[in-house]
Amino acid sequence: MAGLGKKVLIVYAHQEPRSFNGSLKDVAVAELGRQGCSITVSDLYAMDFEPRATRNDITGTLSNPETFSYGVEVYEAYKKAALSSDIVQEQKKVQEADLVIFQFPLYWFSVPAILKGWMDRVLCQGFAFDLPGFYDDGFLKGKSAILSLTTGGTAEMYSKTGVSGDVRYFLWPLQHGALHFCGFKVLAPQISFAPEFASEEERRGMVASWAERLKTIWKEEPIDCRPPWYFGQ
Repeated sequence: MAGLGKKVLIVYAHQEPRSFNGSLKDVAVAELGRQGCSITVSDLYAMDFEPRATRNDITGTLSNPETFSYGVEVYEAYKKAALSSDIVQEQKKVQEADLVIFQFPLYWFSVPAILKGWMDRVLCQGFAFDLPGFYDDGFLKGKSAILSLTTGGTAEMYSKTGVSGDVRYFLWPLQHGALHFCGFKVLAPQISFAPEFASEEERRGMVASWAERLKTIWKEEPIDCRPPWYFGQ
């Protein structure tokens, strides 16, 4: 089996287990499990994950108690193993994963706040990248990541001539600015357009196409995560 022994982390950001996002998450767990993968799900809402980046993320003494700089303090805390336990637990999951799947509904052309907070807090300097040590040299190189997202708008709306513009435009900050920056090989996104306005049959088809894609996910080549993929030549 292609995925035998592979480790997958699904970072899942939806409030309702019976939602369409929940179905996409469940079918990924089922298909990857069938392949012999070891799967961990971080269900952010169920975990009541803290999205805010605050001084509570540092357990030890601050390097500069006078003027708080989150980035500086977290970098120092990572090096001293003094980050809060929730961050450490998520970093361990990422470190062990061969593939990270982000499953979420699109909010304002981006991720829900709880998932943005996960990125802000978990993918910190020292763990996911350093300066130097980013993009192709990011510390998570060798791992793959994929965005599996749902939209409110239709595929037509998210085309180059559509009212919302090409869907790839808003993938740039997420795929390139966050995932590629940390070294991930970025696989093509899985976009389920407008499930709320689709028929039950169409929704079942979207779920089935995701399950079908996951059967060969380990053979996929990453996208060329540079400006032309997003914005054309």
